[in-house]
Amino acid sequence: MDVIVYLLPAALVLGLVGLGAFFWCLKSGQFDDLDGAAHRILLDDDEDR
Repeated sequence: MDVIVYLLPAALVLGLVGLGAFFWCLKSGQFDDLDGAAHRILLDDDEDR
């Protein structure tokens, strides 16, 4: 039962680190264009051939 004293704060810290990383990704624009890469792969931009 003493192990919960260590596990609970460790889980909270790891959860806050994950949440912080998620908000950092949102702020830096990682999730702005989800469909762009999927559509860009279908375009033929080889004009130098």
